[in-house]
Amino acid sequence: MQTLSEENYLKIIYNLEIKGLKKITPTAISEALNNNPASVVDMLKKLDEKKLLEYEKAKGVKLTDKGKNIGIQIVRKHRLWEAFLLDKLGYGWDEVHDIAEQLEHVQHPTLADRLDEFLGFPKYDPHGDPIPKANGETAATYKTLLAELEAGKTCRVVAVKDTSPAFLQYLKKLNIGIGAKITIVEKISFDNSIVIIADKEGQSTVSNIFAENLVVNETL
Repeated sequence: MQTLSEENYLKIIYNLEIKGLKKITPTAISEALNNNPASVVDMLKKLDEKKLLEYEKAKGVKLTDKGKNIGIQIVRKHRLWEAFLLDKLGYGWDEVHDIAEQLEHVQHPTLADRLDEFLGFPKYDPHGDPIPKANGETAATYKTLLAELEAGKTCRVVAVKDTSPAFLQYLKKLNIGIGAKITIVEKISFDNSIVIIADKEGQSTVSNIFAENLVVNETL
């Protein structure tokens, strides 16, 4: 049985792995967890001893099969709980993350499967991240950012990179959520800001940082 802290490490490392980082360093993990790098190294050594990961300073961190499976299950439970909190309990998409952080550590062998079935086997969580199945398989992950599209293009929002309450609340203010249709009216070269029309809400001008945190799909 792993401690809550150990599960959090395995979850973070798994998330870093699926982002495609070639080398996962203690620094990257400390930034994700907002922890002291020295304490991160201590935990990595502990998890290495438990055969949940392999850590070498030159090669970085790599999860073992056992460690990866634990990480997958934590991520799965987290994203299923987010979907449950939004769809069934009416929480906002800016509220569900912190609550799911607590619920993801509930230990029961059939809970995640029952929750998955109850929700109708959702493929994505409220922020557009794919929900792993019990065997680790996931739906497609979209990677195109709004910032990468040219003026005149139309797309739909499929995910958000920044899941902070501040960003999600700003999106809500603009009436932009998962599935929202966005047309790029103009790209302003001076500061890389973008003029958009979102679901016929009228024109808005958004920053480059905004556009770099909105994941879209051009296929309408």
